[in-house]
Amino acid sequence: MSALLTDLYELTMAQSYYARGMEREAVFELTARRLPPGWNFLICAGVERVLEHVRELRFSEEDLAYLATLPQFEPWFIKRLRRFRFTGEIWAVAEGTAVFPPAPLLQVVAPLPEAQIIETFALNQVSFATLIASKAARAVIAAEGRPVVEFGGRRAHGTDALLQAARATYIAGFAATSSLEAGKRYGIPVTGTMGHSYVMAHDDEAAAFAAFAEQYPGATLLVDTYDTEQGLARVVELARERGAGAVSAVRIDSGDFDAESRRARELLDAAGLDDVRIIVSGGLTEERIAELVAAGAPIDVFAAGTSIVTSRAAPSLDTAYKLVEYDGQDRAKFSAGKASLPGRKALLRLRENGMPVEDRLVRYGADMPDGAESLLQARTMAEPLEAIRARAAREIAALPEPLRALTAADEPYRVRIADDLSGEAG
Repeated sequence: MSALLTDLYELTMAQSYYARGMEREAVFELTARRLPPGWNFLICAGVERVLEHVRELRFSEEDLAYLATLPQFEPWFIKRLRRFRFTGEIWAVAEGTAVFPPAPLLQVVAPLPEAQIIETFALNQVSFATLIASKAARAVIAAEGRPVVEFGGRRAHGTDALLQAARATYIAGFAATSSLEAGKRYGIPVTGTMGHSYVMAHDDEAAAFAAFAEQYPGATLLVDTYDTEQGLARVVELARERGAGAVSAVRIDSGDFDAESRRARELLDAAGLDDVRIIVSGGLTEERIAELVAAGAPIDVFAAGTSIVTSRAAPSLDTAYKLVEYDGQDRAKFSAGKASLPGRKALLRLRENGMPVEDRLVRYGADMPDGAESLLQARTMAEPLEAIRARAAREIAALPEPLRALTAADEPYRVRIADDLSGEAG
Protein backbone atom coordinates (compact mmCIF):
# COMPACT_ATOMS: atom_id res chain seq x y z
CA MET A 1 0.00 0.00 0.00
CA SER A 2 1.36 3.37 -1.00
CA ALA A 3 2.51 5.85 1.65
CA LEU A 4 0.76 8.50 -0.46
CA LEU A 5 -2.64 7.13 0.48
CA THR A 6 -2.99 10.19 2.65
CA ASP A 7 -4.16 13.78 2.27
CA LEU A 8 -1.87 16.68 1.48
CA TYR A 9 -2.52 18.40 4.76
CA GLU A 10 -1.32 15.39 6.76
CA LEU A 11 2.15 15.91 5.30
CA THR A 12 2.13 19.70 5.51
CA MET A 13 1.27 19.39 9.20
CA ALA A 14 3.96 16.73 9.66
CA GLN A 15 6.59 18.98 8.05
CA SER A 16 5.65 21.80 10.39
CA TYR A 17 5.74 19.49 13.41
CA TYR A 18 9.23 18.31 12.50
CA ALA A 19 10.42 21.88 11.85
CA ARG A 20 9.30 22.91 15.34
CA GLY A 21 10.51 19.83 17.17
CA MET A 22 6.95 18.70 17.97
CA GLU A 23 7.66 14.98 18.08
CA ARG A 24 6.51 13.99 21.54
CA GLU A 25 3.92 11.29 22.11
CA ALA A 26 0.40 12.00 20.89
CA VAL A 27 -2.81 10.05 21.27
CA PHE A 28 -5.40 10.17 18.50
CA GLU A 29 -8.76 8.40 18.75
CA LEU A 30 -10.88 7.23 15.84
CA THR A 31 -14.48 7.46 16.96
CA ALA A 32 -17.90 6.92 15.42
CA ARG A 33 -19.81 10.02 16.51
CA ARG A 34 -23.27 8.59 15.96
CA LEU A 35 -25.17 5.68 14.45
CA PRO A 36 -26.89 5.90 11.07
CA PRO A 37 -30.63 6.58 11.44
CA GLY A 38 -32.52 3.52 12.67
CA TRP A 39 -29.41 1.52 13.55
CA ASN A 40 -28.67 0.27 17.05
CA PHE A 41 -25.09 -0.99 16.88
CA LEU A 42 -21.94 -1.23 14.79
CA ILE A 43 -19.62 -4.17 14.13
CA CYS A 44 -15.97 -3.09 14.25
CA ALA A 45 -13.94 -4.00 11.15
CA GLY A 46 -11.02 -2.73 9.08
CA VAL A 47 -8.41 -2.72 11.86
CA GLU A 48 -6.26 -5.32 10.10
CA ARG A 49 -5.67 -3.00 7.15
CA VAL A 50 -4.39 -0.28 9.49
CA LEU A 51 -2.04 -2.74 11.18
CA GLU A 52 -0.72 -3.89 7.82
CA HIS A 53 -0.29 -0.31 6.63
CA VAL A 54 1.74 0.91 9.61
CA ARG A 55 3.99 -2.17 9.47
CA GLU A 56 4.82 -1.57 5.83
CA LEU A 57 4.67 2.23 5.69
CA ARG A 58 7.59 3.48 3.60
CA PHE A 59 7.98 6.39 1.21
CA SER A 60 9.43 5.02 -2.02
CA GLU A 61 11.87 6.94 -4.19
CA GLU A 62 9.03 7.46 -6.64
CA ASP A 63 6.85 8.87 -3.84
CA LEU A 64 9.62 11.21 -2.75
CA ALA A 65 10.31 12.37 -6.29
CA TYR A 66 6.65 13.31 -6.66
CA LEU A 67 6.55 15.14 -3.32
CA ALA A 68 9.67 17.07 -4.34
CA THR A 69 7.69 18.58 -7.24
CA LEU A 70 5.15 20.12 -4.85
CA PRO A 71 5.87 23.65 -3.62
CA GLN A 72 4.91 22.93 0.00
CA PHE A 73 7.76 20.55 0.78
CA GLU A 74 11.36 21.43 1.57
CA PRO A 75 14.36 19.22 0.71
CA TRP A 76 15.15 18.43 4.37
CA PHE A 77 11.61 17.09 4.84
CA ILE A 78 11.88 14.87 1.77
CA LYS A 79 15.09 13.44 3.25
CA ARG A 80 13.33 12.91 6.56
CA LEU A 81 10.55 10.97 4.89
CA ARG A 82 13.09 8.67 3.24
CA ARG A 83 13.80 7.10 6.62
CA PHE A 84 10.24 7.40 7.94
CA ARG A 85 8.97 4.42 9.94
CA PHE A 86 5.94 4.12 12.17
CA THR A 87 7.23 3.52 15.70
CA GLY A 88 4.02 3.89 17.68
CA GLU A 89 1.26 1.61 18.86
CA ILE A 90 -2.22 0.83 17.59
CA TRP A 91 -4.84 0.15 20.23
CA ALA A 92 -8.20 -1.01 18.91
CA VAL A 93 -11.40 -2.84 19.58
CA ALA A 94 -11.14 -6.41 18.29
CA GLU A 95 -12.71 -6.82 14.86
CA GLY A 96 -16.13 -8.41 15.02
CA THR A 97 -17.02 -6.69 18.30
CA ALA A 98 -20.32 -4.84 18.62
CA VAL A 99 -19.66 -1.18 19.43
CA PHE A 100 -21.76 1.82 20.27
CA PRO A 101 -20.99 5.52 19.71
CA PRO A 102 -19.33 7.59 20.98
CA ALA A 103 -16.86 4.86 21.92
CA PRO A 104 -13.45 4.92 20.20
CA LEU A 105 -12.84 2.10 17.73
CA LEU A 106 -9.11 2.73 17.48
CA GLN A 107 -6.36 4.70 19.24
CA VAL A 108 -3.01 5.68 17.79
CA VAL A 109 -0.27 6.29 20.36
CA ALA A 110 2.83 7.58 18.56
CA PRO A 111 5.10 10.57 17.99
CA LEU A 112 2.85 13.37 16.75
CA PRO A 113 3.97 13.44 13.07
CA GLU A 114 3.63 9.66 12.73
CA ALA A 115 0.13 9.61 14.19
CA GLN A 116 -0.87 12.50 11.92
CA ILE A 117 0.36 10.92 8.71
CA ILE A 118 -1.78 7.77 9.05
CA GLU A 119 -5.04 9.64 9.75
CA THR A 120 -6.51 9.47 6.25
CA PHE A 121 -5.80 5.78 5.77
CA ALA A 122 -7.09 4.78 9.20
CA LEU A 123 -10.34 6.69 8.74
CA ASN A 124 -10.84 5.35 5.23
CA GLN A 125 -10.37 1.71 6.13
CA VAL A 126 -12.04 1.46 9.52
CA SER A 127 -15.01 3.67 8.64
CA PHE A 128 -15.87 1.79 5.45
CA ALA A 129 -15.33 -1.73 6.74
CA THR A 130 -17.25 -1.04 9.95
CA LEU A 131 -20.12 0.47 7.97
CA ILE A 132 -20.41 -2.54 5.65
CA ALA A 133 -19.97 -5.13 8.41
CA SER A 134 -22.73 -3.41 10.38
CA LYS A 135 -25.04 -3.24 7.37
CA ALA A 136 -24.39 -6.91 6.64
CA ALA A 137 -25.04 -7.87 10.26
CA ARG A 138 -28.49 -6.32 9.95
CA ALA A 139 -29.15 -8.48 6.87
CA VAL A 140 -27.97 -11.59 8.72
CA ILE A 141 -30.33 -10.80 11.59
CA ALA A 142 -33.18 -10.23 9.12
CA ALA A 143 -32.61 -13.60 7.44
CA GLU A 144 -33.19 -15.47 10.73
CA GLY A 145 -30.74 -18.25 10.03
CA ARG A 146 -31.18 -18.52 6.27
CA PRO A 147 -27.88 -18.06 4.41
CA VAL A 148 -27.08 -14.69 2.91
CA VAL A 149 -24.36 -14.47 0.24
CA GLU A 150 -22.58 -11.39 -1.11
CA PHE A 151 -23.19 -10.70 -4.82
CA GLY A 152 -22.24 -7.00 -4.88
CA GLY A 153 -18.79 -6.79 -6.45
CA ARG A 154 -19.99 -5.27 -9.71
CA ARG A 155 -21.70 -2.42 -7.87
CA ALA A 156 -19.02 -1.71 -5.26
CA HIS A 157 -17.31 1.67 -5.40
CA GLY A 158 -14.03 0.40 -6.84
CA THR A 159 -12.00 -2.77 -6.50
CA ASP A 160 -10.62 -2.03 -3.05
CA ALA A 161 -14.17 -1.47 -1.81
CA LEU A 162 -15.18 -4.74 -3.47
CA LEU A 163 -12.57 -6.69 -1.51
CA GLN A 164 -13.15 -4.94 1.78
CA ALA A 165 -16.92 -5.37 1.43
CA ALA A 166 -16.52 -9.09 0.79
CA ARG A 167 -14.37 -9.43 3.91
CA ALA A 168 -16.65 -7.26 6.04
CA THR A 169 -19.81 -9.10 5.03
CA TYR A 170 -18.15 -12.43 5.79
CA ILE A 171 -17.15 -11.17 9.24
CA ALA A 172 -20.79 -10.22 9.82
CA GLY A 173 -22.04 -13.69 8.94
CA PHE A 174 -22.56 -13.84 5.18
CA ALA A 175 -21.98 -17.38 3.97
CA ALA A 176 -19.95 -16.65 0.83
CA THR A 177 -18.92 -14.11 -1.80
CA SER A 178 -19.04 -14.11 -5.57
CA SER A 179 -15.57 -12.51 -5.73
CA LEU A 180 -12.75 -14.87 -6.68
CA GLU A 181 -10.08 -12.41 -5.57
CA ALA A 182 -11.68 -12.08 -2.14
CA GLY A 183 -11.87 -15.85 -1.97
CA LYS A 184 -8.19 -16.20 -2.79
CA ARG A 185 -7.00 -13.35 -0.58
CA TYR A 186 -9.09 -14.02 2.51
CA GLY A 187 -10.14 -17.66 2.24
CA ILE A 188 -13.83 -16.76 1.98
CA PRO A 189 -16.04 -19.44 0.36
CA VAL A 190 -16.98 -18.44 -3.18
CA THR A 191 -20.30 -19.04 -4.85
CA GLY A 192 -22.07 -18.26 -8.10
CA THR A 193 -24.80 -19.39 -10.43
CA MET A 194 -25.18 -18.39 -14.06
CA GLY A 195 -25.96 -15.10 -15.77
CA HIS A 196 -28.82 -14.15 -18.04
CA SER A 197 -26.26 -13.77 -20.83
CA TYR A 198 -25.57 -17.51 -20.71
CA VAL A 199 -29.23 -18.26 -21.31
CA MET A 200 -29.52 -15.64 -24.07
CA ALA A 201 -26.37 -16.93 -25.80
CA HIS A 202 -28.12 -20.24 -26.51
CA ASP A 203 -30.84 -20.74 -29.07
CA ASP A 204 -33.39 -21.44 -26.35
CA GLU A 205 -33.64 -21.64 -22.57
CA ALA A 206 -33.95 -25.42 -22.44
CA ALA A 207 -30.70 -25.83 -24.37
CA ALA A 208 -28.93 -23.43 -22.01
CA PHE A 209 -30.12 -25.33 -18.95
CA ALA A 210 -29.13 -28.68 -20.45
CA ALA A 211 -25.66 -27.46 -21.39
CA PHE A 212 -25.00 -25.92 -17.98
CA ALA A 213 -26.25 -28.94 -16.07
CA GLU A 214 -24.10 -31.21 -18.24
CA GLN A 215 -21.04 -29.07 -17.54
CA TYR A 216 -21.83 -28.62 -13.84
CA PRO A 217 -23.92 -31.46 -12.37
CA GLY A 218 -25.99 -30.18 -9.46
CA ALA A 219 -26.12 -26.73 -11.05
CA THR A 220 -28.05 -23.68 -9.95
CA LEU A 221 -30.18 -22.47 -12.85
CA LEU A 222 -31.38 -18.91 -13.37
CA VAL A 223 -35.05 -19.16 -14.30
CA ASP A 224 -36.30 -15.61 -14.91
CA THR A 225 -34.58 -14.61 -18.16
CA TYR A 226 -37.82 -14.77 -20.13
CA ASP A 227 -40.65 -16.04 -17.92
CA THR A 228 -40.08 -17.45 -14.45
CA GLU A 229 -42.82 -20.07 -14.50
CA GLN A 230 -41.76 -21.25 -17.94
CA GLY A 231 -38.18 -21.42 -16.74
CA LEU A 232 -39.22 -23.51 -13.74
CA ALA A 233 -41.14 -25.87 -16.02
CA ARG A 234 -37.94 -26.41 -18.02
CA VAL A 235 -36.03 -27.17 -14.83
CA VAL A 236 -38.62 -29.80 -13.96
CA GLU A 237 -38.36 -31.26 -17.45
CA LEU A 238 -34.56 -31.37 -17.24
CA ALA A 239 -34.69 -33.10 -13.86
CA ARG A 240 -37.04 -35.74 -15.25
CA GLU A 241 -34.68 -36.40 -18.11
CA ARG A 242 -31.42 -36.46 -16.16
CA GLY A 243 -32.47 -37.24 -12.61
CA ALA A 244 -33.09 -35.03 -9.59
CA GLY A 245 -29.35 -34.53 -8.98
CA ALA A 246 -28.97 -32.54 -12.18
CA VAL A 247 -30.19 -29.37 -10.46
CA SER A 248 -29.53 -28.31 -6.88
CA ALA A 249 -31.13 -24.85 -6.90
CA VAL A 250 -32.98 -22.27 -8.93
CA ARG A 251 -32.36 -18.53 -8.77
CA ILE A 252 -35.00 -15.85 -9.23
CA ASP A 253 -33.57 -12.39 -9.92
CA SER A 254 -36.67 -10.30 -10.54
CA GLY A 255 -40.35 -9.91 -9.82
CA ASP A 256 -42.38 -10.42 -6.65
CA PHE A 257 -40.07 -12.69 -4.65
CA ASP A 258 -42.81 -13.75 -2.25
CA ALA A 259 -45.22 -14.83 -4.98
CA GLU A 260 -42.52 -16.16 -7.31
CA SER A 261 -40.86 -18.27 -4.61
CA ARG A 262 -44.21 -19.76 -3.52
CA ARG A 263 -45.03 -20.74 -7.09
CA ALA A 264 -41.52 -22.14 -7.56
CA ARG A 265 -41.81 -24.24 -4.41
CA GLU A 266 -45.21 -25.52 -5.52
CA LEU A 267 -43.97 -26.59 -8.96
CA LEU A 268 -40.74 -28.12 -7.66
CA ASP A 269 -42.44 -30.05 -4.88
CA ALA A 270 -45.11 -31.36 -7.24
CA ALA A 271 -42.32 -32.77 -9.40
CA GLY A 272 -40.64 -34.44 -6.44
CA LEU A 273 -37.87 -31.84 -6.37
CA ASP A 274 -38.39 -30.81 -2.77
CA ASP A 275 -34.62 -30.76 -2.17
CA VAL A 276 -34.01 -28.13 -4.88
CA ARG A 277 -33.36 -24.84 -3.12
CA ILE A 278 -34.71 -21.43 -4.07
CA ILE A 279 -32.30 -18.48 -4.22
CA VAL A 280 -33.42 -14.91 -4.76
CA SER A 281 -31.32 -11.92 -5.77
CA GLY A 282 -31.85 -8.40 -7.00
CA GLY A 283 -32.34 -5.25 -4.96
CA LEU A 284 -32.41 -6.98 -1.59
CA THR A 285 -32.11 -4.81 1.49
CA GLU A 286 -32.18 -6.03 5.07
CA GLU A 287 -35.71 -4.63 5.36
CA ARG A 288 -36.88 -6.57 2.30
CA ILE A 289 -35.26 -9.74 3.58
CA ALA A 290 -37.08 -9.30 6.89
CA GLU A 291 -40.39 -8.79 5.08
CA LEU A 292 -39.94 -11.97 3.05
CA VAL A 293 -38.99 -14.00 6.12
CA ALA A 294 -41.94 -12.63 8.09
CA ALA A 295 -44.28 -13.51 5.21
CA GLY A 296 -43.03 -17.09 5.24
CA ALA A 297 -41.73 -16.97 1.67
CA PRO A 298 -40.09 -20.35 0.92
CA ILE A 299 -36.71 -18.83 0.11
CA ASP A 300 -33.61 -20.80 1.09
CA VAL A 301 -30.83 -18.33 0.27
CA PHE A 302 -30.70 -14.55 -0.12
CA ALA A 303 -28.06 -13.16 -2.51
CA ALA A 304 -27.57 -9.52 -1.56
CA GLY A 305 -25.46 -7.04 -3.48
CA THR A 306 -25.75 -3.35 -4.20
CA SER A 307 -27.65 -2.26 -1.11
CA ILE A 308 -25.19 -4.00 1.19
CA VAL A 309 -21.80 -3.25 -0.36
CA THR A 310 -22.68 0.42 -0.92
CA SER A 311 -24.75 0.71 2.29
CA ARG A 312 -27.22 2.53 0.08
CA ALA A 313 -29.54 3.92 2.77
CA ALA A 314 -26.61 5.01 4.97
CA PRO A 315 -23.70 5.53 2.58
CA SER A 316 -21.21 6.82 5.12
CA LEU A 317 -20.35 6.53 8.78
CA ASP A 318 -19.91 9.73 10.78
CA THR A 319 -16.40 9.15 12.13
CA ALA A 320 -13.63 11.39 13.39
CA TYR A 321 -9.91 11.04 14.11
CA LYS A 322 -9.06 13.53 16.82
CA LEU A 323 -6.06 14.43 18.93
CA VAL A 324 -6.99 13.81 22.57
CA GLU A 325 -3.58 14.04 24.22
CA TYR A 326 -0.16 15.50 23.41
CA ASP A 327 2.92 15.29 25.59
CA GLY A 328 0.80 14.14 28.52
CA GLN A 329 -1.64 17.07 28.23
CA ASP A 330 -5.32 16.80 27.31
CA ARG A 331 -6.43 18.11 23.96
CA ALA A 332 -10.00 18.49 22.70
CA LYS A 333 -12.13 20.12 20.04
CA PHE A 334 -15.13 22.17 21.17
CA SER A 335 -16.76 23.01 17.81
CA ALA A 336 -20.55 22.90 17.90
CA GLY A 337 -21.76 19.44 16.88
CA LYS A 338 -18.22 18.14 16.56
CA ALA A 339 -16.80 18.37 20.06
CA SER A 340 -14.39 15.67 21.19
CA LEU A 341 -13.69 14.34 24.67
CA PRO A 342 -10.21 15.16 26.00
CA GLY A 343 -7.69 12.63 27.25
CA ARG A 344 -6.74 9.07 26.42
CA LYS A 345 -9.50 6.68 27.34
CA ALA A 346 -10.25 3.10 28.20
CA LEU A 347 -13.45 1.53 26.91
CA LEU A 348 -14.99 -0.86 29.43
CA ARG A 349 -17.88 -3.25 28.85
CA LEU A 350 -20.11 -4.74 31.49
CA ARG A 351 -22.05 -7.90 30.71
CA GLU A 352 -24.76 -9.93 32.43
CA ASN A 353 -25.03 -13.58 31.41
CA GLY A 354 -22.90 -12.78 28.37
CA MET A 355 -25.17 -9.96 27.23
CA PRO A 356 -23.70 -6.44 27.01
CA VAL A 357 -25.58 -4.10 29.33
CA GLU A 358 -23.39 -1.01 29.55
CA ASP A 359 -20.17 0.52 28.24
CA ARG A 360 -18.09 3.03 30.16
CA LEU A 361 -15.63 5.55 28.79
CA VAL A 362 -13.08 6.31 31.50
CA ARG A 363 -9.60 7.77 31.78
CA TYR A 364 -6.88 5.42 30.62
CA GLY A 365 -5.45 3.77 33.72
CA ALA A 366 -8.58 4.31 35.84
CA ASP A 367 -9.71 1.51 38.13
CA MET A 368 -11.88 -1.09 36.43
CA PRO A 369 -15.16 -2.28 37.98
CA ASP A 370 -15.29 -5.97 38.87
CA GLY A 371 -16.06 -8.07 35.83
CA ALA A 372 -15.50 -5.26 33.33
CA GLU A 373 -13.89 -6.08 29.98
CA SER A 374 -11.40 -3.62 28.49
CA LEU A 375 -12.19 -3.44 24.78
CA LEU A 376 -9.31 -1.25 23.60
CA GLN A 377 -6.17 -3.38 23.47
CA ALA A 378 -2.77 -3.04 21.83
CA ARG A 379 -2.89 -4.76 18.41
CA THR A 380 0.06 -5.81 16.29
CA MET A 381 -1.09 -8.64 14.02
CA ALA A 382 -4.49 -9.34 12.49
CA GLU A 383 -6.39 -12.34 13.81
CA PRO A 384 -7.48 -15.26 11.62
CA LEU A 385 -10.62 -14.28 9.74
CA GLU A 386 -12.58 -17.26 11.06
CA ALA A 387 -11.87 -16.18 14.66
CA ILE A 388 -13.16 -12.68 13.87
CA ARG A 389 -16.25 -14.11 12.19
CA ALA A 390 -16.94 -16.33 15.20
CA ARG A 391 -16.62 -13.33 17.52
CA ALA A 392 -19.08 -11.35 15.43
CA ALA A 393 -21.57 -14.21 15.54
CA ARG A 394 -21.31 -14.34 19.34
CA GLU A 395 -21.62 -10.56 19.63
CA ILE A 396 -24.66 -10.33 17.38
CA ALA A 397 -26.37 -13.26 19.14
CA ALA A 398 -25.71 -11.66 22.54
CA LEU A 399 -27.30 -8.31 21.68
CA PRO A 400 -30.51 -7.57 23.59
CA GLU A 401 -33.52 -8.14 21.36
CA PRO A 402 -34.41 -4.43 21.00
CA LEU A 403 -30.91 -3.74 19.64
CA ARG A 404 -31.28 -6.51 17.04
CA ALA A 405 -34.29 -4.76 15.54
CA LEU A 406 -34.01 -3.01 12.17
CA THR A 407 -35.55 0.14 13.64
CA ALA A 408 -34.19 2.36 16.42
CA ALA A 409 -34.65 0.91 19.89
CA ASP A 410 -36.78 2.90 22.32
CA GLU A 411 -33.83 2.87 24.71
CA PRO A 412 -30.41 3.06 23.01
CA TYR A 413 -27.54 1.08 24.43
CA ARG A 414 -26.05 2.91 27.40
CA VAL A 415 -22.55 4.37 27.16
CA ARG A 416 -21.55 6.17 30.34
CA ILE A 417 -18.88 8.87 30.12
CA ALA A 418 -16.78 9.52 33.21
CA ASP A 419 -17.19 12.97 34.71
CA ASP A 420 -13.47 13.76 34.45
CA LEU A 421 -13.63 13.42 30.65
CA SER A 422 -15.83 16.46 30.24
CA GLY A 423 -13.44 19.09 31.51
CA GLU A 424 -11.54 21.51 29.28
CA ALA A 425 -8.31 20.45 27.63
CA GLY A 426 -4.96 21.57 28.96
